[in-house]
Amino acid sequence: MKLKDLGVIGAVIGIVIMMVIPLPTGLLDFLIVINLSIALTILLVAMNTKEPLQFAIFPSLLLLTTLFRLSLNVSSTRAILSTGEAGNVIHTFGTFVIGGNAVVGIIVFLILVIIQFIVITKGSERVAEVAARFTLDAMPGKQIAIDADLNAGLINEKEARARRQKIEGEADFYGAMDGASKFVKGDAIAGIIIVIINIVAGFIIGVAMRGESASEAMTTYTILSVGDGLVSQIPALLISTATGLVVTRAASDGNLSDDLMKQLFAYPKMLYIVAGVMAMLGLFTPIGVISTWPVAGLIAFGGFRMQRNMKLETIREFEEAEENKQEEVRSPESVISLIHVDPIEFEFGYALIPLADVNQGGDLLDRVIMIRRQFAMEMGLIVPVIRIRDNIQLRPNEYVIKIKGNEVARGELLLDHYLAMSPGYDDESIVGIPTKEPAFGLPALWVADNMREQAEFAGYTVVDPPSVVATHLTEVLRRHASELLGRQETKQLIDSLRENYPALVDELVPNQMAVGEIQKVLVNLLREKISIRDLVTIMETLADTVLYTKDPDILTEYVRQSLARQITNQYKGPGGPVQVITLSPNVEKLIVENIQSSDQGTYLALDPRVSQQIYQRLAEQVQQLTVMGHSPILLTSPNIRMHMRKLIERVLPDVAVLSFNELDASVDVQSGGVVNL
Repeated sequence: MKLKDLGVIGAVIGIVIMMVIPLPTGLLDFLIVINLSIALTILLVAMNTKEPLQFAIFPSLLLLTTLFRLSLNVSSTRAILSTGEAGNVIHTFGTFVIGGNAVVGIIVFLILVIIQFIVITKGSERVAEVAARFTLDAMPGKQIAIDADLNAGLINEKEARARRQKIEGEADFYGAMDGASKFVKGDAIAGIIIVIINIVAGFIIGVAMRGESASEAMTTYTILSVGDGLVSQIPALLISTATGLVVTRAASDGNLSDDLMKQLFAYPKMLYIVAGVMAMLGLFTPIGVISTWPVAGLIAFGGFRMQRNMKLETIREFEEAEENKQEEVRSPESVISLIHVDPIEFEFGYALIPLADVNQGGDLLDRVIMIRRQFAMEMGLIVPVIRIRDNIQLRPNEYVIKIKGNEVARGELLLDHYLAMSPGYDDESIVGIPTKEPAFGLPALWVADNMREQAEFAGYTVVDPPSVVATHLTEVLRRHASELLGRQETKQLIDSLRENYPALVDELVPNQMAVGEIQKVLVNLLREKISIRDLVTIMETLADTVLYTKDPDILTEYVRQSLARQITNQYKGPGGPVQVITLSPNVEKLIVENIQSSDQGTYLALDPRVSQQIYQRLAEQVQQLTVMGHSPILLTSPNIRMHMRKLIERVLPDVAVLSFNELDASVDVQSGGVVNL
């Protein structure tokens, strides 16, 4: 054990021993002075804390100081009744402080006890009780707010953990303070009883055992008893005040003195009114100007000085801000902030500001939070914080979506209209402004509010502008998800997986695969819109297959086969067989014959004219399936799936390329067309 631990243990044991063993009056004087010093220290610390948790030890400290004070009462009572002396400190309080008048001493003592017991202690007890109750009631809401900030990307996991610990600490602190305040209440009651016992018992001992006269015994023991009571009640009053300060202290940026000066005297002009009232009180009442005008003048002067200081402070802050701005421009490091690129940006013209302005009913920020949550659940990827801002260089109703500083999508909204998408045939009675749905490029109309119900009855799909933006943003994120996953984001996913699957992660990383190699596999999956949420299966497959190859493309094919059930559920319809397009045997043979190998892996070296023919034939089959209402899926053999995907991804990016091993055996597959040359 450390020396300080032994010191605390020894002090607690010594407090208990003081109640049993008589103390010399010199040592008693020393301990009483220590008691006063501790009480004053606690009061000053309570005044300088910014929030209650900075003095979290206070409930335990309150118990120890109360026990110490009661042990001093026991020791002083023993000295008073046994020898008629209790040391210089008690004697001084009994003679000098109360002037040697026992009646005055008793009255002063009772007033102190009443102030402590009824005013300070009772109020502190009530505040601690209410604060504990309200803190416990508010815990669920605070926890939800922390989770919302964490999901929105406003704080990281470390900050969220610290805020949760702070909430738990506040609940524990106020709960402990609710009980600890009872110590002070009991101490006040004990002080009254001890003084009464000292007076009565001292009078009996002085008359019956010491042979003193009744008046002499009453005067001696009353003065000593009242002095003992004052010596104990003054530190108790200081600690009671500290208790009230701690439980009524709200979190702020400064201590008590700073808050008093900033808040109580924040309006210097009000001091002029107070000074005027005080001056009129002395002028028109019998109080007189001698008592009131000096106070009025002092208050007026204080208001003048504070008003002048506030003006000087404002000027100084402005000058410092300008100087800092100039220094930042002149600093060679000032350009560092300019090279930062936000992962995702959403910029809009000034006419679309109501979309993001909560005061105008805009819910774009809430929709973005829901998009990030939905994306995490569907794709297993944590979308970075989306930077939303207006751009005066855009047209008023225009918006732009950027990925890493580069524009990837653009659209236009009419906030006072609704977007009506055609059901496949046009109704001439529906009048609107022709446009295209921004997410999928479908023909649509911007219809006015009075045309909305008519368009819905005609079979049109009608959505409001915020929903249009949310759908477009979601689709853009899905298409470019692979660009948002870097090594740092991959490491965060691996670290999160390590908490529940440490053996799996430790075996694979970094012994068999580096973070960058895993990131390439995950990027390949996201590029084809395959969710990486089942990270356990992905990592298990990588751990099994990395022994045979480290080619990220081949590893991706193994992972896709392990995710067959997930891929099947992603592409199969609500019912009926899965409609697919297949390659004819001669086309598959042609592709296999043109697969070349190199040090960097395998690649497809196909004649451009043959590639163009494959594009045309596949596009024809895709169009037929699309007209029939089916999603285009190209089904190939496992050994050429990767190469076919790379062949058509620039021309037909929305066509899903699957292999036979990636479809669950329980799913019916029906050929919707064959690509033949």
